[in-house]
Order: sequence, then structure tokens, then C-alpha cells
Amino acid sequence: MRSSSERVARVDGQPRSQASRSPQARTGKTAPSAAPELWSPELWATSPAPVRTPTLWAVLATGLLSMLLLDGGLAVNLLLVAIPTALAAYFAGRDAGRRTRAWSVVWGVGGIGLLAVPALRDADWPSFLAVVTAIGLGSLALNGGRTWPAVLLGPVGVVNSVVTGVAWGWRGLRERFGGARRGVGVGLRAFVVSAVLLLVFGALFAGADAAFADLLGDLVPDTSVTGGPWRVVLLVSGLVVALSVAHTAAAPVRLDRVVVRPGRPRNRVEWALPLIVLTVLFAAFNAVQLVVLFGGYDAVLKKTGQTYAEYARQGFWQLLFVTLLTLLVVVFALRWAPRDGAGDRKLVRGVLGTLCGLALVVVASAVRRMDMYVEAYGLTRLRISVLAGELWLGLVIVLIMAAGVWGARWLPRAVAASAAAGVLAFGLMSPDSLIAERNVQRYEDTGNFDVLYARDLSADAVPALDKLKEPMRSCVLRPIADELDQDDAPWYATSWGEARARDILRDHPPAKSISESECDSLTEFPEYR
Repeated sequence: MRSSSERVARVDGQPRSQASRSPQARTGKTAPSAAPELWSPELWATSPAPVRTPTLWAVLATGLLSMLLLDGGLAVNLLLVAIPTALAAYFAGRDAGRRTRAWSVVWGVGGIGLLAVPALRDADWPSFLAVVTAIGLGSLALNGGRTWPAVLLGPVGVVNSVVTGVAWGWRGLRERFGGARRGVGVGLRAFVVSAVLLLVFGALFAGADAAFADLLGDLVPDTSVTGGPWRVVLLVSGLVVALSVAHTAAAPVRLDRVVVRPGRPRNRVEWALPLIVLTVLFAAFNAVQLVVLFGGYDAVLKKTGQTYAEYARQGFWQLLFVTLLTLLVVVFALRWAPRDGAGDRKLVRGVLGTLCGLALVVVASAVRRMDMYVEAYGLTRLRISVLAGELWLGLVIVLIMAAGVWGARWLPRAVAASAAAGVLAFGLMSPDSLIAERNVQRYEDTGNFDVLYARDLSADAVPALDKLKEPMRSCVLRPIADELDQDDAPWYATSWGEARARDILRDHPPAKSISESECDSLTEFPEYR
């Protein structure tokens, strides 16, 4: 039997290539590969399949629609441009051999649905939020992903394809003209002949009948030479965006392969003691809130010297920050949580579950305070926005609690889906209309109404503001009516909310007999705007 020193010498005596071989190599097994870094070429540098003809046609349609429809604002035209872009992504992914997964369909349909908000609502702020969220969902549909890096960094993958996508499309176009010139030539000739026939006969019919000319002018986008440079920019932008989207679908960034390593686990006492102290503080605060909620307002207001509205206004913002900080505490606590066995897992679930449960009471208290604040001073865009944000944060806390019971594998996609659903619901409920309805009801109950703020609302608020009595009605609606009269956007750049407001104001316009001085006398300046 050889000694251990002889075995070591035998190994040292082998050639370097043999002595340096790992045990997995000597046994024929493959060593597990290291987790790639975030900016590893393994994730980003992928070669897509050659671009095919259907993808090129969809890209061309996107560019042309962008040039023709996106000049007068955003409404249903954005949805019309997004459809061929989605088709380009579908064709490119299919040609690359990608399977259409259920979550990709969910993200894609959700993104298209969010683009319906600008088509329905005249207000810019919910439309902007919907468009930004649609871009995020679109990146998830293109790249896929179920982890936090994939959910948060998905749009980076689309931006990464801006240059590579254009080069990829150019190569495909050259191949079509070189190897399949006949097929492309037939398609281009058919397109040119169709366009010429439409222009010639359309012009003749328009000259023969004035009614048809008006109809044609409403339906066909303006193609005058005056806006030529801007339309070229829109054409190029549409082509570049469509190629980037198609390239991403053909060669997605594999951000799911990025592994976020957990932090170094802490001792039970070191980890649990600060959280238990924080939980006790939460419990004490919630106990006070429950006492106040069940009839203790008068005593609290008498002791603090605050009014009912001041008490509500003071507390909401602090409680909003408490909710945000609680989520951060939970995230970092999970990173450094002890995880040696079943006992540690029970400790983590118990402490963090209790903290999350108490945080939900804080969310309820914040929502109640905002309701008190609105009762005193009315509803505004800022107030309804932060209230919606607080409710969504409460939902995220509930999802985290559920992940503690059933596992967190589904949590990133659930949080992303809840955010998208919240933005969609926020846009569909028409925030400006809701603000107007609430403030009109408050005016009927209390006689208080902020005329200056109501004048700044969008056309979505017209149906609710139309219920006001004169002279308040005309004073509020006159600026909105003047703005609509100056807006001559075509049908594809006009939202349903704007069209509805035009119909109401056309049937019942603001009274011209009411002067501006009379309107100025109705103006209020609330203490808190």
C-alpha cells in the first residue's frame, strides 16, 4: 500500500496537462460553468437568424405609418403603428426558432392594451405613464425572463439592438436584392403601381365631388411638402425602432442567466433584534391608529391643536415614506437572512411576515388620511396619483407575504404584472374625469370649488364639469373649449375623450354673456393646492 507522500509525488510527476486536470475531467464529467456577469458577452453578443421578407415588410409598414400618422399627436395612431411592429417581432422570433410562450403573449397583449389609453384619454399624464409601461412590457415580451434582472433591465436589451438591428436589417435587404431580386422587385412594383393608382384616381374623384374631397381629407393623412424633414425623421425613427424590436426578438438578451448572489448570512440575534424592535414600533403606532380610527379624532386634535384636514395632510406623506422604507428593509433583510436550516426559515418568515402585516395597517392608515385630506381640500392629480401608488405598494407587500409561503420564483413577474395592471386601470378610469366628478360633488355638498384648478383639467373632465350650474359651468369650460377650438388634429390623433368633449360643447357651448370679471369673482385660492 502506497503512502500518501508517494501518491502526491506520483501526481506531481505527471505532465502538467494531466496533473492540472480537474476531478470532473478525469471522470468524464463536465464542470459546472460559472454564472455569467451582467455585461458578459455571453449574454449580449448573440447572432440572430437572417432577416426574412415578412419581417422586412412589417418594418417598412411601421416606418410608413410612423411617417404618415405620428405628426399630429398621440392617440389611436400609436396603436396602429405598434401593430406592424409587433408583427415584425413575431416574424423575426418565428424565423429564429423561438417558441411563443404564454408569458410572452401576456406581456405583448398587455403592452398593446396599454397603448389604448392615449386613444381613449385626452390627459397627457396617464397616457405618458401608459406608454412608458407598455415599453417595459414589450421588452419583457421580446427578451422573456422571470428574474429581477430580466424584469428590471429588459428595456436595455432593446436599446442594445438599435445599432445591431439596423445592420442586421441592411444585410437582409441586400440579400433580398441580390439572391431574390425577382420576388422583391415584384413586391416593390406592385406597391408603387398601387400608390400611383390611388393618387391619380383619388385626385380625380376629389375634384369631381366636394363631399368626397372632404371625406378624403379627413381620412388620408396630410402629405404636404411643408413638413417633409420632420416626416423623414419619423420614417427613419419608425424603421429603426421596428428593426431594433425585430432584432431583439430574433436574438434576445438572456438576463435570466445573471445570478444575483445572496449576501452573507448573519447571526440570528444580529439579524432578528433590529427587526423585532422595528416590529414593536410598528405595533405601537398601529395601536394608536386604531384608537384614533374608532373615535379618538377629537381628543387627538384637541391635544395637538391641529385641524381635521391638517392632521390628515401631515400624516399621509410620512406614512407613504414608511411604506417605501419598509419594502427596502424587507429586501435587505432577505439578503442577509440566516439560512442554516428549518429553524432559520421559520424565524425569517415569522419576523418578516409580522412586519409586512403591520405595514399593511400603515397602508390602510395612509389611505384613510388621504381620504380625509380630499374631503377637506378636494381631489387633485397629485393626490390621486400618490394614493394609487400607496395602494400598489400595499399590493406588493401582499405579494411578498405570499412569496414567503409559496416561494418567490414567481414574484418578479407578479410585481411587473401588477404594476402594468395598475397603470392600465389608472388610465381607463380617466383620472381627470374622476377628479372633476369628486370636486363637483364636493361643491354641491359644501359650496367650495377651485375654479383655477378645474380650468387646467383636460377634455376628459368636460362630462363631469358640464353638470355645474351657471355661471360656474361656463367659467370652467370656456378655457377648455377655446383649447379644443384651436386644436385641429386629424381623426387618428384625436382621443375618444376629446371627441366626446367636442360633442358636449357643440351642443351646449359656454355662455358668451358671462364676462371674465364675473368668472374672476368665483375664483378661490385654497390654502393647499
